[in-house]
Formats: sequence, C-alpha cells, structure tokens
Amino acid sequence: MNNVIKKGLSLQEAKQAIILVHGRGATADSILSLSSHLNLTDYAILAPQANGNSWYPFGFMASDEGNKVALTIALEMLHQVFAEILDSGIPASKIVLAGFSQGACLSLEFAARNAQKLGGVVAFTGGLIGEKLRADNYSGDFQQTPVFIGSSNRDFHVPASRIQDSAALLRQMGAEVTVKLFDDPDHTIRAEEIDWVNNHIFI
Repeated sequence: MNNVIKKGLSLQEAKQAIILVHGRGATADSILSLSSHLNLTDYAILAPQANGNSWYPFGFMASDEGNKVALTIALEMLHQVFAEILDSGIPASKIVLAGFSQGACLSLEFAARNAQKLGGVVAFTGGLIGEKLRADNYSGDFQQTPVFIGSSNRDFHVPASRIQDSAALLRQMGAEVTVKLFDDPDHTIRAEEIDWVNNHIFI
C-alpha cells in the first residue's frame, strides 16, 4: 500500500508488528516519531496515512451518520494493513494497534469490531467511536488481550466517562483493560503512559 509508511524490521524479518495510527491533522511521519520512545526493536512498524490528515470529519462522539462514510474507509484501510501483516506470517497475537487521539479512537474501534487475541491495543487519549456506544457494533473475544487507555481526566476532546464506558465494554469482550487518567488538562502522551506500555505490552 502506497499510503503506509514502514519502519523497523521488514515484515519478513519481524516476528511481531505494530500499526501506529496518527491523530487528526497529523501524519504517519509524525506518529512514527513515537516509535523511538517505545520498545519496538524487534517490530515491523507500519503507519497508515489518512487522506487529508483526518480519519473522519467530526468528533468521535458526533452523529454516526456524519462520520459513517469516512469511518468505513478508515476502518477498511486498517483492515488492509492488518491483513498484509497476517499474510506475511505474523499472527494476530503478535500485532499491536496503537494511536493517539483520533488514531487512538480508530485503533480501539477497529480492535473491537474484530476482537481476537492481539498483541495489545494502546490508546493514548481515545475511546470507542459513536454518538452512543452500541455493543451490537462489536463482536469476537479478545482472549485477555492487554488494552491500555491513558488520558487527562478532563480532556477537552475525549470525556473520561466515554473512556470508562469503552473500557467496560472491552472488558465484557474479554480484554484486560488498564485505564490511567491523569489530573492535568493536557491533550498529550505522558512519560508515565510510555513507561507503562513499555513495561506491560512492549516486553
């Protein structure tokens, strides 16, 4: 795929892989800079690029109808990247999905719509997508996949209540979910979040 930037080991060399998903207004290149802070020495790293630098036009809790077309395209792109990794011989249990902000939301949404044993899901400020959470959008069993969601407890874009509701739904689907909410107003990725995922997922 021409709109996917690759870094780290090749898919043929690697035994595990990560899909890094950028946020609104950002780029695949920008999210790849995060990889130098994560323990990804043995990983193939793939970062898809959204058209117009945005995966869907409105907020992740806006009208389902407004985001529907773009979200469908975005999820299909992740599906294609995921399938390319599987085709290379790396199993789903060795694939991690990770993203920031809009990319975190998309990572969680894709994982929940295709729940299975994964290497992990890392959501730096994100929740499941939708005007309301609808369990019938999701299917499968995470089989104790580790899921991390970190954010401000008062993030302007991602309400803590949606994070907790998303975590509860993911737990019902068999995920081992860790939520860390920080007492600051910052829309960012914190050193404490990096440390946690390096010690619990990228090990």
